[in-house]
Amino acid sequence: MSEYFSSLYKSSLSLLTDFYQLTMAYAYWKKGISETKSVFNVYFRKNPFKNGYSIASGLELAIDYINNFSFTDDDIIYLKSLTGNDGQVLFAEEFLVYLKNLKISCDVFAIEEGNVIFPNEPLLRISGPILQCQLLETPLLNILNFHTLISTKAARIVSVSNHIPVLEFGLRRAQGLDGGLSASRAAYIGGCEGTSNTLAGKIFGIPVKGTHSHSWVMAFSSELESFYSLAKGMPNNVVFLVDTYDTLKGVKKAIEVGYWLKERGKKLIGIRLDSGDLAYLSIEARKMLDAAGFPDTIIIASNDLNEHVISSLNEQGAKISAWGVGTQLVTAFDDPALGAVYKLSAIQNENRKWKHTIKLSEQTIKISTPGILQVRRYFKDKYFFADMIYDELTYKKGKETDIIDPSDINRFYKITNNCEYEELLKPIFVKGKLVYQSPSLVKIREKCFDSLKKLHPSIKRLLNPHHYPAGLEKNLFNFKLDLIRNIKNNLD
Repeated sequence: MSEYFSSLYKSSLSLLTDFYQLTMAYAYWKKGISETKSVFNVYFRKNPFKNGYSIASGLELAIDYINNFSFTDDDIIYLKSLTGNDGQVLFAEEFLVYLKNLKISCDVFAIEEGNVIFPNEPLLRISGPILQCQLLETPLLNILNFHTLISTKAARIVSVSNHIPVLEFGLRRAQGLDGGLSASRAAYIGGCEGTSNTLAGKIFGIPVKGTHSHSWVMAFSSELESFYSLAKGMPNNVVFLVDTYDTLKGVKKAIEVGYWLKERGKKLIGIRLDSGDLAYLSIEARKMLDAAGFPDTIIIASNDLNEHVISSLNEQGAKISAWGVGTQLVTAFDDPALGAVYKLSAIQNENRKWKHTIKLSEQTIKISTPGILQVRRYFKDKYFFADMIYDELTYKKGKETDIIDPSDINRFYKITNNCEYEELLKPIFVKGKLVYQSPSLVKIREKCFDSLKKLHPSIKRLLNPHHYPAGLEKNLFNFKLDLIRNIKNNLD
């Protein structure tokens, strides 16, 4: 497992949270209910990018965060310095001692990284003392929201790449240092084959790629001199950026240096196009390279690429050997937040009996789902065909059942119980003890590929994807409606 947070930051990240999590924790403690057992679920309400699916991502880092959760002496000193509106200390000394001695004792179930997932499905379920669950809300959302978003964006881009490698080049435009590292990891899970981010290569083992920028060419008296200097300095990694002054003239100079390399038993690995009409320029460059005897020299394209531009370039017959995608991948351009939420769905009363909880709203999509939730995925032949969200407290197995989309009751799907299925939420922590071994990043990436293969092509198309049946088990749906009515009827 990657000890990402502990190795990179080398300090406690327990204060990486919204302040109200701490004020609520204090109020739970003062009320004497901090140990009350509760259940929270992480889920999102709609797929990003108008996509037909999302990719679960970030679990390994969430595990690392929970595993290393503790309040250090420095954290306690800081919290001790905080005051309320009256200028008095905000937190009692006894509470700070409680935090200093706090150890996570929760149960955590989660959908494994690389799986395709859908709206309203809990991708993580945490149960345990309500104070502990509350303190983990913000960091878990921070990790899972961003990772899932970027892995999904990468999967979309790779899906239209025409089996041509996609490289992640986004560090310089990423949202901060951790945004850059997280994006590199998430993009690799989603299908990218390498990154320009060297630290991500070190930490996560992702292949790193890159040679030179325009400044290298501009630092010399001529473009040709810059190319010869690079070839002499690093003859086993020669990829020339050819568009600093004139792209096709740059290709001619790359070919000249390519002959020089060939005479010395070396190879012109590739050229990169970073501006202009990439379809036209790649076609012309391919003709020039082939005619000169360099059919194996690859052509890398970059310059604000995304899934739509790549799809268009393929339709135009562009001769691209690898796509370098930066800004629009690592910033999840055009849909910059997944919007996953963390909702209380059950709590124990004084008699340790479970009580279902629900958050109401005038917007149907924002009404939460009560219960201790699990996700069951049904499959037939080589495809997944439906996901059922059910409540472990109330589910009763029968010969068949309906699943109903909580955001659109006109979408329902009948399932017979002779279908094969898998329970998606797997045990990760039991009473605070880690019981799950995270697979390697390569294995997670393979799971993503395998999971996407089992999704019908109509659900993976970019424009107007088919709706995948994912919804509430019928009895849970009806129970939810009854709970809504009861609460509304009893409002003051």
